[in-house]
Amino acid sequence: MAEPAPALPLYLQVAAALRDDLTHRRIAPGDRLPSERSLVERFQVNRQTVRNALQLLRDERLVVTERRGTYAAAPGQQAAKPALAPGLLYFPCGPGTPDTVPETHLAWEAAPAELAERLGLLPGEPTLLHRHLLTGPGGTPVRQHALSYFSRYALAEIPELARYRRPDAWPHRVDLRLLYHWMHRAGLRLTRRESVGVDRGPADAAWLGVHREVSDQHGHVLEVTDLRFAPESAAWTYEFTS
Repeated sequence: MAEPAPALPLYLQVAAALRDDLTHRRIAPGDRLPSERSLVERFQVNRQTVRNALQLLRDERLVVTERRGTYAAAPGQQAAKPALAPGLLYFPCGPGTPDTVPETHLAWEAAPAELAERLGLLPGEPTLLHRHLLTGPGGTPVRQHALSYFSRYALAEIPELARYRRPDAWPHRVDLRLLYHWMHRAGLRLTRRESVGVDRGPADAAWLGVHREVSDQHGHVLEVTDLRFAPESAAWTYEFTS
């Protein structure tokens, strides 16, 4: 059985909560954010964790810090750097739920012929493959399945992903949930294109299928993921930012 994935770093949890406040205008553009002391008390973390979270939001141009404090960025202040939209924060995998068991596997395999060219690969050239399953207790049935192939460009441009080029150096516990954050930190502005349909599996069982392609600002495909959800667990939320 795969080990549970570790919790996200505290500063990312704090940043995600504040980003949600900013996105939904609970903190309006131009308004001052609560003080560091108030945020420490709200999230029950230390001051350095709050400062790291605020730095991430500054990098995303969602807040600006002046002598009098930190403020929600006005519209004209927000587009200077790539911003990581809330809906793009996490790679499609995670620790599961109380009634599911997560399994994550890496492989170094050739991509299907129809994907190789889009991934910048020669026919038959291997690349990194990530498979994530959520199964019910006892290992069956499969509730969710995600299969991701990474492009040659992604493996070259994203330092945290490049380390997976050597299978003998793969960590015991695979955790790519911060993949989109790594891409953002590498200066890549992400575009995510998704197609949704219904797949037919064995015995004519129906699955909700999502085909995802993530590209950068130059049109390079970084990742191609196919997700399948069992009907009883098919919940999908879209969030758009402009």
